[in-house]
Amino acid sequence: MGEPRKRLRVMVIALGTVFALFFGRLVQLQFLDSTALADEATANRYVTTPLAAQRGAITDAAGNVLATTVTAYDITADPTMLTPEQLHTTDGPAQAATLLAPILGMDQQALATALTAKSSKDMYRLLVRQQTPQTWNQITALSAKLGANAGKGHCLTENLLAQKAGDSGRVDSACANPLASIFHTRHDKRVYPDGGLAANVLGFVNAEGVGSGGLEQQYEKLLKGTDGQQVYAQANGREVPTAGGQHEQAPVPGSSLRLTLNSDIQWDAQKAISDEVAKSQALGGYVIVQDVTNGKVLAMASAPGFDPNDLAHADPKAIGNPALSDAYEPGSVSKLMTMAAVLQQNVATPQTHVTVPGSLPRSDRVFHDDVAHGTEQLTLNGVLAQSSNIGTILAAEHLGSTQQQANQVLYDYLTKFGIGQPSGLGFPGETRGILPTPDKWNGSQQYTIPFGQGLAVNALQTTSVYSTIANGGVRVAPTLVEGTTGPDGRYTPTPAPSSTRVVSQQTATSLAEMLQSVVGSEQGTGTSAQISGYLVAGKTGTANRATANGYSGYTASFIGFAPADKPRITVSCVIQKPVGAHFGGQLCGPVFKQVMEFALKSLQTPPTGAAAANLPVNW
Repeated sequence: MGEPRKRLRVMVIALGTVFALFFGRLVQLQFLDSTALADEATANRYVTTPLAAQRGAITDAAGNVLATTVTAYDITADPTMLTPEQLHTTDGPAQAATLLAPILGMDQQALATALTAKSSKDMYRLLVRQQTPQTWNQITALSAKLGANAGKGHCLTENLLAQKAGDSGRVDSACANPLASIFHTRHDKRVYPDGGLAANVLGFVNAEGVGSGGLEQQYEKLLKGTDGQQVYAQANGREVPTAGGQHEQAPVPGSSLRLTLNSDIQWDAQKAISDEVAKSQALGGYVIVQDVTNGKVLAMASAPGFDPNDLAHADPKAIGNPALSDAYEPGSVSKLMTMAAVLQQNVATPQTHVTVPGSLPRSDRVFHDDVAHGTEQLTLNGVLAQSSNIGTILAAEHLGSTQQQANQVLYDYLTKFGIGQPSGLGFPGETRGILPTPDKWNGSQQYTIPFGQGLAVNALQTTSVYSTIANGGVRVAPTLVEGTTGPDGRYTPTPAPSSTRVVSQQTATSLAEMLQSVVGSEQGTGTSAQISGYLVAGKTGTANRATANGYSGYTASFIGFAPADKPRITVSCVIQKPVGAHFGGQLCGPVFKQVMEFALKSLQTPPTGAAAANLPVNW
């Protein structure tokens, strides 16, 4: 080594080896691994974040907001930015969790675990959903303080952590900002300004913002809109505006729904049925208000209800819409359809004499009326006014020359009225009821169906029956959505509902006069539904309540319309399994009266001043 020539040779060989290694590495980076490295750099450099579309609002017919959306953020993190290599500290997740936990209201240890990267590709972690803008502002303000103190000889992160640990002297000149790994994604929150108002109709959205009940579920695709996305370059959690490659696809907002509901009438209906269900200790109940001229549902209230703003405390049994999903035996309110068939088939008139015995043997059983009596001399009008099961059976038997023919005729009218058929609303969970074909009616069923037992309906179906009579015999399909407003602001009304003539105008007028006797006659069962100054047509119903294990309790109901001679509104009330008093006139008559009075005043419907029909009850 003392010879210069040998030293020079060794140095040349050493330098040659080093340059050969550099050259080899350069070839590897530039040619062999270039594509993979470029892809990795791009993956780390560019961030794609979704841009949530604004969900459409739901309003009542007057534009009052029933469901809307407010700005909220999902708080997310990039755990790879908290690794020792990136943050230059060994406890990045723990530091971030200590700072974030009080703001987000989360468990600190669970948060630290969520912030720990499992691999180099673990770049996205959802921490908490739908936080207020104020929460995100707290995070950004704290992050800004941490970043502003970097390189100033002290570390705000360390000081904050030290204060929590009681060590005020802990300082680190290499100041890291663990909150630089925290991001946000807009994820708006659904709110219902009036709480539980019409909640059983509106439904709710789940934690992911997806409609999961009621109209929110039915019109999910329309309300949701289309999400967009944003791609931008970042370095250490900050956007690099000059890096290039940024682009944004704007979200398309969802459409809004305008319902047929009237918020004021809905509120009154909910209060009336809620009060009566609580008073009677009933299992539940519902009220429907319908415009007879166009089929629009003005109110659909259920009790018990729920607040869609607070699903965590809602009773799972109360979050549906029983007015559409409950299938129950209607009882005597169904007699109107039997009377409609009898009148339309010209086999009797309202004044036809009917001799009603105290009992009536048919098939394998003996039928009685609710109140025991001897032989009565009733008109057909009196049969309806006093809600006689026996009288209704006798009248229905005249619909055909044989019992089978009579059954078929009655079945045809029931289906024309919409029984056993979908309402057309398409509401989630709606039942079409139960109406077997006549060939499946058993021995007693062919006599019970005429007075409302042995078939099942939902509340809207029976409401529609009375609206059909009130509308002169023309059935207008019920509607709940009046129209939609698209993201371009253009309003599109819902197509006009279908209409079908079920009975003649003359038959409908006669039935309306007969229903007046139920309410107006001292011998009627619905006197509690009388409204001062107005003619009211209606019918009570009290049915044994069918369950999976037979019959248990009662279904009480009242349905009617007013003004009876110039109908505008139909109101129905149903109460399931009350404790104690169970007759429809007792329980639902007062509810009907309260809601009908309020609806008539709200819609400024004056009394007609017409005299009552006063059809005879007896002969």
